[in-house]
Amino acid sequence: MENIQKNSRMNPLVAGAAVSVIVASMVGVAAMTGMLPSANSQKQEAGSGAAVAPESSASRLSEARRERARQFAQSCASCGTVESVRTVEVRGEGTGLGAVAGGVTGAVIGNQMGSGRGNTAMTVLGAAGGAFAGNEIEKNVKKHYTYRITVRMEDGTFRTVSQSQPPAVAVGDKVRVADGVVVVRS
Repeated sequence: MENIQKNSRMNPLVAGAAVSVIVASMVGVAAMTGMLPSANSQKQEAGSGAAVAPESSASRLSEARRERARQFAQSCASCGTVESVRTVEVRGEGTGLGAVAGGVTGAVIGNQMGSGRGNTAMTVLGAAGGAFAGNEIEKNVKKHYTYRITVRMEDGTFRTVSQSQPPAVAVGDKVRVADGVVVVRS
């Protein structure tokens, strides 16, 4: 009888494919979760900012603001000018269905790789990675947008109003804030 030796080594092409799938999955998850920086980042540097006025100018400025506030308080306490309109992305909540579906899919794909203990390890890694990716995908699918409108009130203060529908106002519009809703002043 001839001894047939079973080749227990993984084919290098299969190993390379497995590694590339894992790396691509990790990059995709990092991009979805915001861990990967993007080119349109809106961070401001800590050193940027307006110069501070001297103390004497500041006291004159605050007195002028108080006087303006007294004048405007008599005219319209809820009126102002739109300073900015921002769109804010709000991530959805995961219910667990995405994690379960992703975990099962990852386990099935991981089970196709390796043999013996390597097969078990790949199944476990596939299930864990798939569960994480599935949960993040579910959150991404359920995201929605909110619109934040910042209004400089006539008394010099600022109010920020959030609403779910796109606003009918633009920067510079004269508005009135009534019951948490921004309306154009006529």
